Amino acid sequence: MSRAPLWRAVAALAVIATSLLLALTMTPRLGLDLRGGTQLVFETRDSPTVKADADATDRALDVLRRRADALGVVDPTLVRSGEKRIIVELPGVLDPREAAEVIGKTAQLNFHPVLGPAEDGDKEAIADESGQRLKLGPVALSGAGVTDAAARTDPQLGPGWFVTIDFREPGPWRELTGKAACEPAGDPRRRVAIVLDDEIISSPQVDETVACGAGISGGTTQITGSFSAEEAQNLAVLVKGGSLPVPLELVEQRTVGPTLGADAIAASAKAGVAGVILTAVFIGLVYRLVGLLAAVALACYGLISYAGLVAMGATLTLPGLAGFVLAIGMAVDANVLVFERAREEYGAAPRRGLRAALDRGFKNAWSAIADSNITTLLAAGLLFWLASGPVKGFGVTLAIGVLASLVSAMLITRVLASALIGRAGPGVSGLGSIGRVRTWLTRRDPDLMRAGRRWLAVAAGLLVLVGAGLVTRGLNYGVEFTGGRIVEFATSRPVDVTAARQAVSDAGFPTAVVQRSDDAISVRTGQITADDVVRVEEALDRSVGDVTKQRDELVGPSLGAELRRNALIALGVALAAQLAYLAFRFRWTFGAAAVTALFVDAAVVVGAFAWMGKPIDGVLLAAMLTIIGYSVNDKVVLFDRVRELWPVLRGTPFGRVVNTAILQTVPRTVNTGLGALFILAALAVFGGDSLRDFAIALLIGIVVGTLSSSFVAGPAAIELERRAGQPPPAPAAPRRRPVARDGSGAVV
Repeated sequence: MSRAPLWRAVAALAVIATSLLLALTMTPRLGLDLRGGTQLVFETRDSPTVKADADATDRALDVLRRRADALGVVDPTLVRSGEKRIIVELPGVLDPREAAEVIGKTAQLNFHPVLGPAEDGDKEAIADESGQRLKLGPVALSGAGVTDAAARTDPQLGPGWFVTIDFREPGPWRELTGKAACEPAGDPRRRVAIVLDDEIISSPQVDETVACGAGISGGTTQITGSFSAEEAQNLAVLVKGGSLPVPLELVEQRTVGPTLGADAIAASAKAGVAGVILTAVFIGLVYRLVGLLAAVALACYGLISYAGLVAMGATLTLPGLAGFVLAIGMAVDANVLVFERAREEYGAAPRRGLRAALDRGFKNAWSAIADSNITTLLAAGLLFWLASGPVKGFGVTLAIGVLASLVSAMLITRVLASALIGRAGPGVSGLGSIGRVRTWLTRRDPDLMRAGRRWLAVAAGLLVLVGAGLVTRGLNYGVEFTGGRIVEFATSRPVDVTAARQAVSDAGFPTAVVQRSDDAISVRTGQITADDVVRVEEALDRSVGDVTKQRDELVGPSLGAELRRNALIALGVALAAQLAYLAFRFRWTFGAAAVTALFVDAAVVVGAFAWMGKPIDGVLLAAMLTIIGYSVNDKVVLFDRVRELWPVLRGTPFGRVVNTAILQTVPRTVNTGLGALFILAALAVFGGDSLRDFAIALLIGIVVGTLSSSFVAGPAAIELERRAGQPPPAPAAPRRRPVARDGSGAVV
């Protein structure tokens, strides 16, 4: 007797126990869009003396990390992205003005001797704190010689704040102050100018008690002036952090309030629970006992997927939550494939029993399941590689969900079904018949492919409609792809969008696009500063009542162009990767037919968004790549069945073979599509504005993708095979059965 069922049961228990342990002992890492805070993306630029390469960016990253620590931000995250970009995440920081100004300031700190008052017309002179222009000598000490700085106050010295500075080497500071002490008291030449980014922040006079040539010893000094507590703290942060080796440019900023993140988590949880319940009820009604067992495996999928996320330390973002919920529908896909194959096996040989049919169902469905998941992983990898911001988290979550769905379907469902299938009759098990839909189709046997060219003409008509939408309506590119700023304000009561638009115009932004959504006002503008955002908020406060900033996104024009280019590259590479993989696994004609259908799927979604005027942004890119990865699953199942039937029906016209394959795979296609639609409907209802467009795109894409598998991919494959001239695949060689022998078989 085979020990495989026992080992599978042990492996399933081990996976569930490990996942439960990880889920209970580890805390998920939430992205800023879920817990609130500010993300800044800086890009290094060349300076006259230093090239902005990876080494210079790493040195700049160290400086930014010291500044973030000195600001007192709890759990800041700073990482280098690519060669020239630095991503800074500051949880809890909701006003990005101070953070961006202090953390990203170039901060070239130098100490100069003062040569005297500047002459008229001296362009190199710099004004001191009082406005007097001074002529400065060459740099005597740079910020690199500073080891520490701190903001302090001392009641014995007065009510003001000052900054203490500690030097790495006491000699240069002693020499600088020693030369200044040789000048008479009150003479400007007795002063030392402390210059930050070509601005004198302090020019203290050396105390009269310091002797000429002796200087200030001890390697420490104080910068005094009329500092407030905040100014002293900021100065200490800049001085302590040191000078950046290269200038930085802020190319992207995202700020999300904590209440918006909490609402998103609650909405995603509702969508997940509703989606799981609806899917479990549906799969239980269709597949009865094995369907209920698959629902239990779906719950285990959620546990395994969550444990995988926390174990990897992946950051869970809002699109990532959507990916987590969406992968539930993908987990259903593998179960449906197995159950449909098991139904066929039982119908072909009922005497072997339900257990044998179930085992053969798992075995025969594996090829299609593996191909489907690999194509989805390709789409997830492209999202992680080419997307930016929170959409990357969607790619990670989707990939983990695909792997977890494999474990839940091929291991946990199999263990549960194998243990209980022998105790149920064919009717209760859900595997006793091929289903009413399949039975009806088998009896009627409609020839769908007779009108294959008409179906292709309908697809061409849809593409024409898409083109008309692009020409007449255009694409409403989001800020992420065009550059600019979008700010969303929550309102305490419903407001008139006309009044809000007038308030923003009065604040100095007449060209801003102002829209209302539920109890929120969104303002989309060009490249405005954080101070301008404050002016807009104050104007809305005065005009429409109390408003609270919920979301603030700034994308530089160069980054927007890059993201738009990456989106096109991602879609092109996704289609090319699917074509290459399908051509490798099947025939090039099958791959080309599948990619043709995928192109129609993607084009219809883009056209629908153009006609509806919805934004084209990174979230839509995530939806598009998901549609490509999900829709190709139907094509894989169809052509896997064609590949299986063609050698058997060798004398049958190829069009008839494709038609038979479509009729045999329709139950699987419809059932998996409905499973995903339940999830997406829950996301659209409970997910809020942030996920509604994402869910709408996927709803359109999956409906169109389900139809295109039969009515575009099938006819396209028939037309391509007519022109290819390749012979059909040879039938698989039958397995040789062992021949019984008389005697021992020994030869003398």
